[in-house]
Amino acid sequence: MKNLLDKIFPTLSDELIIVISLIIGLLVTASLILFLVKKISPKTNISELAARTRSWWIMAGMFIGAVFISYNISYFFLAFLSFIAFRELYSVLGFREADRGALFWGILSIPIQYYLAYLAWYGAFIIFIPVVMFLVLPLRLVLKGDTHGITKSMALLQWILMLSVFGISHLAYLLSLPELPGFSSGGRGLLLFLVFLTEINDIMQFIWGKLLGRHKILPKVSPNKTWEGFLGGVISTTAIGYFLGFLTPLSAPNVILVSALLAIAGFSGDVVISAIKRDKGIKDMGNSIPGHGGVFDRIDSLSYTAPVFFHLVYYIAY
Repeated sequence: MKNLLDKIFPTLSDELIIVISLIIGLLVTASLILFLVKKISPKTNISELAARTRSWWIMAGMFIGAVFISYNISYFFLAFLSFIAFRELYSVLGFREADRGALFWGILSIPIQYYLAYLAWYGAFIIFIPVVMFLVLPLRLVLKGDTHGITKSMALLQWILMLSVFGISHLAYLLSLPELPGFSSGGRGLLLFLVFLTEINDIMQFIWGKLLGRHKILPKVSPNKTWEGFLGGVISTTAIGYFLGFLTPLSAPNVILVSALLAIAGFSGDVVISAIKRDKGIKDMGNSIPGHGGVFDRIDSLSYTAPVFFHLVYYIAY
């Protein structure tokens, strides 16, 4: 596997090759186990685990293919993810006809935000959406002249822009971080660490919840979330993050801290989006990925974990 990946990705460090091999190996193993369980015990309900595994294959294929083949492609790929997520969110949240112009401005902000990430212009990147678009978009709504429901539109538009564009764009900025002496994995390693830990946290919380879950955290928001699943996920994710610390420039104590905070942030993003879905009476944000819901259903936790991870690493190591 390593020799094959060396030929496909000749510019990657040995550390990255090892982790990519591990991810592919885990996915193959999980798929084989699910296949055998279905053959041996057809009545066993493994539909949710099977769906999560298939979505893992999709996510792994997209991120490894786009990000690790070409830096330039990766920025376009991540911007496209933000565009799809933005479109899915505004499609289900009930905007007015009068909001179309402001929504178009929101879409135009996506390439600008990602270009700032590409340039590694930290000052502009960090204020463009939270400050500039926060001031500009309400004015665009006001110029339309329709004030009925305008307060809701102002709040919703900025909120979805923060989630789908600002939060996710931190993935792109990781690729633009400068090289550090003695840290060969670089931005790709940081991105792989972030995405892998975010996804594995979701899996770990699900598994521990199924095995030991008794006490529900938010039964009216996400009935399947339990304290046992949450704590088991945080501990497991922190342990896995510790062993993958070589993908970051962080010391061991900092890796432990960052991994634990990523697990908590991932849970927070998941339940926030679950609350929105419950409010709207929907199961998925879209159907961009047939059989797996929308793109944002697959990356919702990243909208929380990406900015948390980026700013912690930026503050500690850069």
